[in-house]
Amino acid sequence: MSENSVMVYIQQSGGKAAEVSLELICKARELANRLGVQVSAALIGDNVAGLVPQLAGFGADRVYLAEDPRLKFYTPIPFCKLMIRTISESKPQIVLYGATTEGRDLAPRVASHLKVGLTADCTDLQIGDYTQKGTEFKDILYQIRPAFGGNIIATIVSPEKRPQMATVREGVMRMGAPDLSRKAETVLITANLGADDFPSEIIDRVMEEKTVNLKGAQIIVSGGMGVGSKDNFSLIHELAQALGAEVGASRAAVDQGFIEKEHQVGQTGTTVRPKVYIACGISGAIQHRAGMDASARIIAINSDPEAPIFGIAHYGIVGDLNEVIPRMIKAYKARI
Repeated sequence: MSENSVMVYIQQSGGKAAEVSLELICKARELANRLGVQVSAALIGDNVAGLVPQLAGFGADRVYLAEDPRLKFYTPIPFCKLMIRTISESKPQIVLYGATTEGRDLAPRVASHLKVGLTADCTDLQIGDYTQKGTEFKDILYQIRPAFGGNIIATIVSPEKRPQMATVREGVMRMGAPDLSRKAETVLITANLGADDFPSEIIDRVMEEKTVNLKGAQIIVSGGMGVGSKDNFSLIHELAQALGAEVGASRAAVDQGFIEKEHQVGQTGTTVRPKVYIACGISGAIQHRAGMDASARIIAINSDPEAPIFGIAHYGIVGDLNEVIPRMIKAYKARI
């Protein structure tokens, strides 16, 4: 059944779809509308058919479903085999995966078998034309990602092979509101899996909950190199605690050991869209701005009036954060 769709691999755990997969369904809908094709989803697991209405609500037109009790947990060989079969039969022109541990394991295996290109850790996807050696390729996928340590933004194309494949970072695509009236066709994919497809067995899984939830935070207080030291980062924590906020950081602050990497915001960290983002001692390099410039309100505190962060801030405070932050905390506590 050839459909020439934009396909998304749906990562799930315990029958719950990963947020990045829902984000990609929304992005696939946008790309598919541009191309005039459908959105399809590859859903593999055990007892996961209940996710089909949710995927339809976010924009899927067709869901390729493979269920088997042995597929309860992700293991490379059977999932790769089923993805290759699904892609070979449906012939999508684009296939997207989340740039998670699972997606980064599965996508290269599938790409290698199909002998197609794969761009990892994309932060944007667009449709456009490309000319190579006099040959014009229409409506191909622009796979956009940071390169050279985040110092440049590269646009990568693979115009000659189908499907065009990419893994996409979590949080960079906006998740829209689902349309519960939408319906999707379900196409069953027969597993036909034998014992040889399960050379390993998962006996148990230990799940550790994240202690930092930057993606879901409504308020984020981030610190950069301007904070000066790991000890001084206590100011960032104090302000965040007073506001009921999460603590973020620039890559420079993380590289200096001021705070752990899970707090990093930016192209090589987490992409966030809080209601309020307070940047303390952050110069505002493009790599950091790309991860937070969609925040509803940005407040910048920096001693350098020429700092790039002021170019995107809604409110700017020029001053020493060691003086400004205690005053902010005092003023806030005086109002509550």
